[in-house]
Amino acid sequence: MFIAFNALTVFYCLAGTTLIREVRAVFLALDRSLEEGRQQVARIVGRDTSELSAQEVRTAALETLAENLSDGVVAPLFWFALLGAPGMWTYKMVNTLDSMIGYRTERYRDFGCWAAHIDDIANYIPARLTALLMISAPSRPPRGGALFSFVRRYGRCHASPNSGYPEAALAGILDCRFGGPHYYFGELFDKPYIGDNDRPLTTEDMRIAVRVNRTTEVMMLALALLALYLNPLSA
Repeated sequence: MFIAFNALTVFYCLAGTTLIREVRAVFLALDRSLEEGRQQVARIVGRDTSELSAQEVRTAALETLAENLSDGVVAPLFWFALLGAPGMWTYKMVNTLDSMIGYRTERYRDFGCWAAHIDDIANYIPARLTALLMISAPSRPPRGGALFSFVRRYGRCHASPNSGYPEAALAGILDCRFGGPHYYFGELFDKPYIGDNDRPLTTEDMRIAVRVNRTTEVMMLALALLALYLNPLSA
């Protein structure tokens, strides 16, 4: 019964499949029209999408895919392996609070910053572990040892101390550029760029990103199971 309970906990706390479905829907909607793409990507990002170009819509979707691979899969499994189901639940509460109010806007600045700081601490190791797993995934295109250097260089080029690492990993894998200025709740945030190859993104890039995500999920699940085997008390 306890094993079944833990299995259900993991199943309901992971968000990888849902996000992949949403990102695919963004690219399919964009094939129909720019407006449909903007509306679809608004479902998964916090930035204003009404004025995004087709390239910016694709970029936003892939950035979110990379960032949420850490937030929605790797970090929950990390805390589950470390502290069991209570650790995973606590992490999910912290991460959800950050996604709701953790913005540096006038409305949320006074109290949302605490949610963001706690989330930064909870994601510090998982974000870097996510990037390492992504660039180690056998499903990625061959780029050699340059990927590790790329992540080290650009992982810090983000307003968040953590989100830049999985985004840099995917940007390196795809040899593209993420980041740049975005509007959130009507306020412009001039984010640094991650990467320097501002090439057009395509549906094939999305397919590669999905494969890398899936492989990373499997690798992290294997690590979590190994950790539970070595330390059964955490379960």
